[in-house]
Amino acid sequence: MEFELPSDLKALQTTVRDFCEKHVKQQARQWDHAEKFPMEVVRELGQLGVMGIRISEEYGGAALGNLAVAVVVEEVARYDGSLALTVASHNGLGTSHIRVFGNDAQKQKYLPKLATAESLGAWGLTEPGSGSDAAGMKTTAVRSGDHWVLNGAKMFITQGTVGDTCVVLAVTSPEKKQKGITAFIVEKGTPGFTARSIHGKLGMRSSDTAELIFENVKLPDSARLGEVDHGFVDTMKILDGGRVTIGALAVGLARGALEESVKYAKDRTAFGQPIGEFQAIKWMLADIHTELDAARLLVHRSASLADAGRPYSREASMAKLFASEVATRACNKAVQIHGGYGYTKEFPVERYLRDAKLCEIGEGTSEIQRTIIAKDLLKG
Repeated sequence: MEFELPSDLKALQTTVRDFCEKHVKQQARQWDHAEKFPMEVVRELGQLGVMGIRISEEYGGAALGNLAVAVVVEEVARYDGSLALTVASHNGLGTSHIRVFGNDAQKQKYLPKLATAESLGAWGLTEPGSGSDAAGMKTTAVRSGDHWVLNGAKMFITQGTVGDTCVVLAVTSPEKKQKGITAFIVEKGTPGFTARSIHGKLGMRSSDTAELIFENVKLPDSARLGEVDHGFVDTMKILDGGRVTIGALAVGLARGALEESVKYAKDRTAFGQPIGEFQAIKWMLADIHTELDAARLLVHRSASLADAGRPYSREASMAKLFASEVATRACNKAVQIHGGYGYTKEFPVERYLRDAKLCEIGEGTSEIQRTIIAKDLLKG
């Protein structure tokens, strides 16, 4: 077992860290306050190769693996959870669905622009009335001659209004429930397709979140992504990878909380000494550091298994479950260490805490992850 990153990923890690120090660190607070999607910075990340990590060189990508995605997402999340969510979702959801299940024509048409972030990807699974329960999906796609007609709505879709290429899951065989779902590629500007921004979120405020509405959207069969009625099976494979990236995002937030807390504990004095000298503070820092390292190991293990082509569904759920809950605990303790200042926007730990909560919800709630893990254990 290797506990050190290979040299190429260390170099990538340093590149992303330097970029974030220069272009993200000083702006993240304002983006959060204004709920502003930082399109210019996202495009620059695309030019850096960060938005096409998994895409093959044939289509302009970096042709790296899941571990590379995890490393990048952690580095970005240490500075801004919202931007990290953009990087994670673009690489891991809509883009990956096309990368893995698209035909040659679809890959040729969409992947080159997705690789450089000239085009951003979105992925439409969750609906106003169905999240974890995919069988409750109401969006439908009905075949009409040589095309399909899409009707319905999707909710809480990342990159929903800024994305140009959206992968949408729709029911094509209602009698089959989740086994009757098919994926389609819907381009921005398609007649009948509209997106509404969702504002006022607790955290991840500068990540674009939207409701998507489909009213008699006419799609050619060439827009179908994968086999008919095979979308749910494909989706589960995409979600496994997405859980690795959300785990990495959580690790980045926890790391940011720890680093900010260590700095504050050294600088802040009380009763004539730095607060880091008090046992209560030391123990909180020790707990955060220990759980953070454990979470990172789980994330890197699941990513490494995926890169080796081995089964990793349970490991991805374990990584996502543990890392997300570690992040919430770490950020909560960071606010406590900062005291009254931690409850203000003067320090980033309050933003980290707000952002961390999403990691326990997105890509499957903690409760769903526990169900997946237990089910896998019991089937043996």
